[in-house]
Amino acid sequence: MTEQGTTESVQRAKVRFASGGTDCAAWHYPGTNGACVIMTGGGGVTKEPGTDLFARRFHDAGFSVLAFDYRRLGESGGQPRQIVRIKEQLADWQAAIGFAAGLPGADPARIAIWSFSASGGHVFRVAARNPQLAAAIAQTPNADGLAAARNAARHQKPLALLRLTGRGVADALGGLGGRGPLLVPLAGEPGTVAMLTTPDSLDGDRALNPANSYPDWQQTIAARSALRLGFYRPGRYASRVRCPLLVLVCDHDQTALAGPAVRAANRAPRAELARLPGGHYEPFLGGHERAAEAELSFLRRHLLDHSRAGRPAPAGAAPEGGGRA
Repeated sequence: MTEQGTTESVQRAKVRFASGGTDCAAWHYPGTNGACVIMTGGGGVTKEPGTDLFARRFHDAGFSVLAFDYRRLGESGGQPRQIVRIKEQLADWQAAIGFAAGLPGADPARIAIWSFSASGGHVFRVAARNPQLAAAIAQTPNADGLAAARNAARHQKPLALLRLTGRGVADALGGLGGRGPLLVPLAGEPGTVAMLTTPDSLDGDRALNPANSYPDWQQTIAARSALRLGFYRPGRYASRVRCPLLVLVCDHDQTALAGPAVRAANRAPRAELARLPGGHYEPFLGGHERAAEAELSFLRRHLLDHSRAGRPAPAGAAPEGGGRA
């Protein structure tokens, strides 16, 4: 079907694939160059606000794109809703990789993965588990949930932090008894009960949902999920990633800290590092052009240029601000 984007018409079709006994909904953008990029939104962000902006750029460059919703989110199946379960999301990635390999015109040897924020952290684990991937992009990834949680606590008032913790515990216990999730906003002002109250977390709506372009996006998450993500440290898997890996960080990121992501990139054998000024959502805001060009350059080199695929990037070809830190 034809979908109208914010600035242009994009050809894409709704598809579904099975994962964990339910269906995951996805957009398939058929490409022309044989390579495919699998994408999903970060944290509780669904596929349209989380991927549309970059998916259009990749598709315009000839890449096929498979942009999916995790189970329990968006248009995918699964009950109860708005719950982030790390093991389930990793399994959804595995199912998406298998499905993408069978898409018309997609070369199974030229598949890349892309995500950001909490799901950008998943990229380290998924890439480590799938050495057959041609490339991986972790954009502003939350590589160390403990470090991010400690930093986030500095931007929250103690009483509100205590209330969030209490709601998370109550939600987890209620879930054991079959009750529906207790939801909290993805972002809020300090003093409110929200998953994040860091200064740049408040940019999320204008970055991902400009002019309320995606009114169906439910910007909430189960309180129990906030507790889980605080203990998640996927950057530890970076040393096991064998495919080319691009880690894009924003130097003033207060939501998913740049430091742990840079250290993860340094541990990955074939990593490249790209840096932008600004906060967590800068790649969706003023830094979009630089971020998209760095990522497209990386994808072209590793998915299309077979004469150089698998080789380290020469100094002149590293992404803006790139190279090893």
